Amino acid sequence: MSEPDYAALFRMAGVTGWLHACDIDSGRESGHGADEPMPLASVYKLPLLVEFCRQADAGRLDATAPTTVPSGRRVPGPTGLSAMLDDVTMSLRDLAYLMMAVSDNTSADVLLDRVGMDAVNAMLDAFGLDGTRMLQSGRDLYETMELDTGHGWPYLDPDDISRMRALDPAHTNRSTPREMTRLLSMIWRDEAASPQSCSWMRGVLNMQVWPHRLASGFPYDDVEVGGKTGSLPTLRTEVGVVEYPDGGRYAVAVFTRSFSTAVIQPRADAVIGTAARMAVDHLRR
Repeated sequence: MSEPDYAALFRMAGVTGWLHACDIDSGRESGHGADEPMPLASVYKLPLLVEFCRQADAGRLDATAPTTVPSGRRVPGPTGLSAMLDDVTMSLRDLAYLMMAVSDNTSADVLLDRVGMDAVNAMLDAFGLDGTRMLQSGRDLYETMELDTGHGWPYLDPDDISRMRALDPAHTNRSTPREMTRLLSMIWRDEAASPQSCSWMRGVLNMQVWPHRLASGFPYDDVEVGGKTGSLPTLRTEVGVVEYPDGGRYAVAVFTRSFSTAVIQPRADAVIGTAARMAVDHLRR
């Protein structure tokens, strides 16, 4: 059976796209540019979550330990602690929830300081995910965008965007569509950490609040979608798992770069769900 015409679908939405989808249990796969290195944007929070859980499993950290995040430690961002004004105290695992469910940048940087970037990369090496690397914290990423352009948000000038190291996979957190579906499959098969931790990660990923990308392709009460989005100027991505009531489980990673620099692009968001649905339908035939 021939592959779907993903390239044409992406073009109609005004984007260039890269995709990988796999049946978690049979290994059947479908892809388009599946091994292309891509900037992760906020999707870097997924491998950070895995290493956080592995350290908790090993007793190297207490996931329930209360942690105070002072107001002066905020990282830019529109959600979670990043949008709050006062000191906040909560457990490390609740910070991890905010990091994933609403993509809170401050929570992510607090966890990264605790877990360690070298530890995340060592975990990725151990899993054979050598195309996936963490090079920057959230604060680092925002600072490089300001340094590269000479100003802060919004970033609408194509010349500014062309200078951004945050969009160059050689200089920022990066992965490939195929490696992201491999990591998701390990979580869903209880291989990324202990079964208890993997179950908790699946629950957290299923609580992501954004319905306009991956989940938009599966608008059914009996189909569950869990994932993690990422956004940067012209970059929209989501990686996640789609679960059907018959037991079918499909890991999907879709990365897109839009031709336009506009911040609001509903077609570019929606094509992530459409492409994911096309890939899953192909695997289910």
